[in-house]
This record gives sequence, structure tokens and C-alpha cells, in this order.
Amino acid sequence: MASLFVNTQVLSPYRDRRFPGTQDEFEVALQTSTTVYIGNLSFYTTEEQIYDLFSRCGEIKKITMGLDKNTKTPCGFCFVVFYSREDTEDAVKYVSGTILDERPIRVDFDWGFQDGRQWGRGRSGGQVRDEYRTDYDPGRGGYGKIVQRELESRRQLVDYTGGLGSYYTTPGSHDDNRSSHRSGRDSSRKRHRGDDEYHSSERSYRESNRDSRPEKNPRFRERHDSDEEESSKR
Repeated sequence: MASLFVNTQVLSPYRDRRFPGTQDEFEVALQTSTTVYIGNLSFYTTEEQIYDLFSRCGEIKKITMGLDKNTKTPCGFCFVVFYSREDTEDAVKYVSGTILDERPIRVDFDWGFQDGRQWGRGRSGGQVRDEYRTDYDPGRGGYGKIVQRELESRRQLVDYTGGLGSYYTTPGSHDDNRSSHRSGRDSSRKRHRGDDEYHSSERSYRESNRDSRPEKNPRFRERHDSDEEESSKR
């Protein structure tokens, strides 16, 4: 009766959408494959480090590092292919969770490596998980790609506005000097206008005093009249 029951244990929670087959075929591939998927690697972990760690579980046939499809640099995952299924199971059982380059790596059963799977599937070229990551992880290149683009755009905006300082009024800026010059020019205009009004009022005052002065008495000689003017009157 025990032979009638099927092992329902899930070997891997990861379901590759690019697997060319059904879910049942995917489960069969996981149970027979000699390939493991290693995730959460540092971008700086080398193939030699991977070999040194996983060769303790058995003889390795091939190691394929995951690469950014734009920069062609490691982007945090790889595939290790063993010669035997037993070694594959030992790698998942004993190596998963091991600290490598100060990071706990994740080891899962994989349905089998095919050419093209070594490239990251994110829009920026790397892994999708690094697209939306909001925390800072130095082993994974800093912030996530979306956050990095936002920070870069903010940095460019700050540099751009900093280069246009003449368009933003700050104490001691060119605008202040220009405004102070304009205010000084306006005040000088007001001062000249006041002087004109003063001279005009003084002129009208003099004319009014001249008109109000009494006429000269011909019988008396003014002090400023000369003797010639007096002789001519005679």
C-alpha cells in the first residue's frame, strides 16, 4: 500500500516560468537533476570560491556564474552541476545557509542548466530582486537599481540648480547687487526730482517778491545807480 502514495514533498519553492514543460514535468526534473542553483551571492564572490566550497560535497562537472546581461559582470547567482544526484542532495542539505563572503547563501535544486539562463532577467540587466530592493547592501552593489536611478536624478537636479545660482536669490548674490543698484538709482532719481521741485518753488518765490516790491521813486537815487545814469536822467 505504501507504494501507492506519491512523495508530495516540494523540493524547491522556486518555479521557473521559462521551464519548457508542465508543472509535473518540472517536479520530475527537480527529482532527477544534478544541478543546484545558488542565490544571494555577493557580486564579488569568484568562481574559485564557489568551487572550493561545493567541491567538498562531491565532484563538480561545471560551474556557470550568473552575469549582468549589460555589463557582463557577476550579479549574485550561479549554477553548479555535479556528476551524481547524491552529491547534489548533499549540497542542498549541508551547504545551504553557509556564510560565504559574509553572506548566507541559498542552495536549491534546479531543473537543469541551459544556455541563456546565465543572464540576469531584470530590466537593468541584473536580477529582478535587485531592481526593487530599497535597502543598502554593499555586497549587492549598494541600493536597488530603481532607488539608485532616483538618487542619481536627484543628484543631477541639485548640480543643475547649483549651476544656475543667478536664478535663485540668495544673500549677497548678483540679484541683490542688481536690486541694490536699482534702488540706489531710484533714490537718486527721487533726489534729483526733489531738487527740481525745490528750484522751481524758489524761482516762483523770487518772482512773487519781485512783483510785490514797490516801484522806484524817481526823486531818490538808489545806492546802486551810477552818476552816469543820474546825469542822463537830467
